[in-house]
Amino acid sequence: MADLAKDVVAGRTIVITGASRGIGAAAAEAFAEAGASVVLAARSGGALETLAAKIEAAGGRALALEADVADAQAMRALFGAAVEKTGRLDVVINNAGLIDPIARLVDSDPAAWGGVIDVNVKGVYHGLRFAIPEMLSRGGGTVINLSSGAATSALEGWSHYCASKAAALSLTRVADKEHRARGIRVIGLSPGTVATEMQREIKASGLNPVSQLDWSDHIPPEWVARALIWLCGPSGDAYLGQDASLRNPEIRAALGLPSDGARG
Repeated sequence: MADLAKDVVAGRTIVITGASRGIGAAAAEAFAEAGASVVLAARSGGALETLAAKIEAAGGRALALEADVADAQAMRALFGAAVEKTGRLDVVINNAGLIDPIARLVDSDPAAWGGVIDVNVKGVYHGLRFAIPEMLSRGGGTVINLSSGAATSALEGWSHYCASKAAALSLTRVADKEHRARGIRVIGLSPGTVATEMQREIKASGLNPVSQLDWSDHIPPEWVARALIWLCGPSGDAYLGQDASLRNPEIRAALGLPSDGARG
């Protein structure tokens, strides 16, 4: 897998949103270790700088750029700066996402509900809207949108999250239909439950069966990072315009991960 990762992403520029922690941080370290230049984006500037310094201390190349994915102009500036600083744009990982506050529909706060939509839907839209033109001007590229089983499920207390992930899946499908023929690869990745801060928020809510899972039931974010790199290569072509699921035993086998019954 290590040699394949270097073949797939070495020398390329990868922009990762929500890169300050969890899946985003794990992905940043994995891509950098594989030889990519990683551009780290999130609202937490201090955390990004700390991660960038860690990556560079290990011999990698990292650039921290504070940006709010819900802000169109901030996202336009993010991709412009990434190209200006690294000279290219090859892969975008639309990872930034929220689930808190979790509440039943009738108990939800409209402003908070809309705030999740701003990040989970508009953030993906902005990533596609401003990355694709840069990629088209350079002959192509890959965008991977972090999805969820919630995109096609109904879970108590998750109206905002289910709706937003369904919308993200639709954006994946539309972007693929519009741009595949021009060299743009758009894929979704549904990782299952991952051991990140989001799972602590879900646990605290006490709503629906996901909140009842043990911490040991969740997969580590490093597994998701491995899958993201794998999807950047030719194996990802089988999942263009759709969600690849990390619960799929064939994908796990290809990645050298334990079977679905082991974790996640």
